[in-house]
Amino acid sequence: MTAVCRALGDELGVSRETLRNWARQADIDSGEAPGVTTSENEEIRQLRKENKRLRESNEILKAASVFFAGELDPRNR
Repeated sequence: MTAVCRALGDELGVSRETLRNWARQADIDSGEAPGVTTSENEEIRQLRKENKRLRESNEILKAASVFFAGELDPRNR
């Protein structure tokens, strides 16, 4: 596979390692090799992004709760 990847890479202007990675990922996506598929990787990426956004929102809500609890405390008047 290395010789084929090298020859095709030279012809296409792509590194041999890039072609090898593409071929390996194609085998995973087709179910011929174990691993995480491209669609699973995309789902994981989206879930991590959403998780980060939700954590940030929770931090904002916690800070707002602390602020408003202090504002409503009768000892602060």
